[in-house]
Amino acid sequence: MTILRTVLLILHFLGLASLLGGFLYTMKDKVKTLPAGMFHGALTMLVTGVALVGVAYGSGNGDYIDNVKITVKLLVALAVAVLVILNRKKESVPVPVWGSIGGLTILNVIVAVAWH
Repeated sequence: MTILRTVLLILHFLGLASLLGGFLYTMKDKVKTLPAGMFHGALTMLVTGVALVGVAYGSGNGDYIDNVKITVKLLVALAVAVLVILNRKKESVPVPVWGSIGGLTILNVIVAVAWH
């Protein structure tokens, strides 16, 4: 289970890098678009995050999971994924939507690191 958890965590971080990297890359553009990597990153983070929780429960470490924190992270990740899916094919994404994707992604990182 340790190897599986490690692989899932690495994939989770790669999804974060793809999503946040795409956001930062488009920051300089006047017309905001969503690179394909943001779509793949959002889905990767969502799937691997759920899998990480499943592995934690399956390995008997379920007592150490903060279900409120996981619920908040899941809701934020779902919001990001929905925003990306609804806007990924648009030639121009409204700045508030684009900013929400980046802001919520950063919020998810903050919740993961700072919520103890």
